[in-house]
Amino acid sequence: MQTHVRDIMDAIYKKYGYDFRQYSEAHITRRIMNRVRLSGLEDISYVRSEVMNNETFASQLLQDLSITVTEMFRDPGFYKSLRENVIPLLKTYPFIKIWHAGCSTGEEVYSVAILMQEEGLYGRTTIYATDFNQQALNKAKGGIFSNGLMKEYTTNYQLSGGKESFLNYYTSDYDHVIMNQSLKRNIVWANHNLVTDSVFAEAHLILCRNVLIYFETELQNKVQKIFFDSLINGGILCLGAKEGLRFSDLRDEYTELDKQHRIFKKKY
Repeated sequence: MQTHVRDIMDAIYKKYGYDFRQYSEAHITRRIMNRVRLSGLEDISYVRSEVMNNETFASQLLQDLSITVTEMFRDPGFYKSLRENVIPLLKTYPFIKIWHAGCSTGEEVYSVAILMQEEGLYGRTTIYATDFNQQALNKAKGGIFSNGLMKEYTTNYQLSGGKESFLNYYTSDYDHVIMNQSLKRNIVWANHNLVTDSVFAEAHLILCRNVLIYFETELQNKVQKIFFDSLINGGILCLGAKEGLRFSDLRDEYTELDKQHRIFKKKY
C-alpha cells in the first residue's frame, strides 16, 4: 500500500506539479481509497496509470486531496479570542495586512472580513486569501453559499461575539446566499501553494487553521518558516485547534496569546 501511495504522489508531482509527498500518509491514503471506490477501480494499483493517462480522473483525485472542512466562524471561541486578544493589537497599526493561507472556499475569510468590519478596521485592512486549489478559490471569490447552512453559521456568528444581525452580511437568492460586495472589496484572492511556493506577503496577522495537520513534521517546519518570515515583528499567527508550535523549530520565537485557541505572537 505504502509503495503504491508513494508512486501515485510521484506521478502527480511529475505530471501536474502538485506536491503531496510530504502530506500525512494516512490522510492521503484515505482520499485515494475513496476515489478508488467512487471510480469503480479494482484496487489502488490501478490509480497511477489513471493519473498518468486520464486527465478527468487526475483532476478528480486532485480535488479529493485538497478538500478541507470549513464553515463560517468555525470554532466560535477562536473568533471571540480574536476580538479580545488580537484586535486591540491590530488597532495600533495605520494599515493592516492579513494573510489567510489555505483558505479553501472562503467561508473563514468572509468571517474575518465581518469581524474586521465590526471592529472598525476593515477600511484599512487588506486580506490576502490564498489556496492552491483554483476551483476552491473561484467559489470563494464568488461568495455564494448554500442557504441551508445559514442557520448553523448564524449560531457560530452569535457565539463568536457578533455585534450585528448576521442577515446584514448577505442576500438570499432561492437556495443560495450571496455575501455582500462590501465584504469583498478588500480581499485579494490568489493561487499559492504552501508546499512549493515561498513567502507570499508581509503580514500583521496570518491565519492557517486546520491545514498543517495534514502535513508531515518536516513540511510543517518548512511552512512555519514561511509564516515566520512573512510576519512583522509582533505579528500574530493563528493555527487550528489540533495544531501548534510545540514541536516546531521556531517554538521559542513566539509567545502564546491564547493557548487553547492556538494564537501566537512573534517576538520582537
